[in-house]
Amino acid sequence: MNIDIPSGKDPIAYVWGEMVPEIGAAASNFSLAVYANTSLGLREFEAARLRIAQINGCVFCLDWRTERDGQKVEESFADAVAQWRTTDAFDDRTRLAAEYAERYALDHHNLDEDFWNRMTARYSQAEIVELSMSIGSWLAFGRLNHVLGIDTMCVLPGHATS
Repeated sequence: MNIDIPSGKDPIAYVWGEMVPEIGAAASNFSLAVYANTSLGLREFEAARLRIAQINGCVFCLDWRTERDGQKVEESFADAVAQWRTTDAFDDRTRLAAEYAERYALDHHNLDEDFWNRMTARYSQAEIVELSMSIGSWLAFGRLNHVLGIDTMCVLPGHATS
């Protein structure tokens, strides 16, 4: 860990809750809202989330699989996300979600007219905003946990690890 955690303290609760309670609580609520209030399909949601996890290197995020109504993406899904350009496992929306996540994180200055034409042909304006906010959440908080060295101890409140 890159932050000193007092003996006996849970690293996530300490960093997010005790060290910066006003910011940590708001960040936690934002993170949880992304999962609780999404209108995106599970595969496109997970394609974007996992692509950010791969970019961030967040151990917990890489292992996590979002579950909805007892459903999760298949075991091979993370490998397909890493190969989003060439995989035959994705429909257009799922592939675009992975592409958007990668470009959002690594090349946001070059989201050109061609990209936006493809996005608006497959996603509503509200879905684009939702996906953008979700990607922003995963990028910020997964990277924060990884940089601070607490990503191996992360658990989303109210969720069981898989």
